[in-house]
Amino acid sequence: MESKNVLTFTFTIIAIILGVTLFKQFDFETLKFKNTGLAIIYIITFLFAIYFLVKNPKKQA
Repeated sequence: MESKNVLTFTFTIIAIILGVTLFKQFDFETLKFKNTGLAIIYIITFLFAIYFLVKNPKKQA
């Protein structure tokens, strides 16, 4: 049980950091990312973290 809480906390921190980083790298004037290749990796990892956070509570219930 404690292991699941640690994983949830870890993926929450990852999602917050990547969300802030993606927001900072996005240029709203041109509607493009400053570094597209790195942004793609960030988005994939961000979506994986969000998926894990949404899927995890449903398994426990």
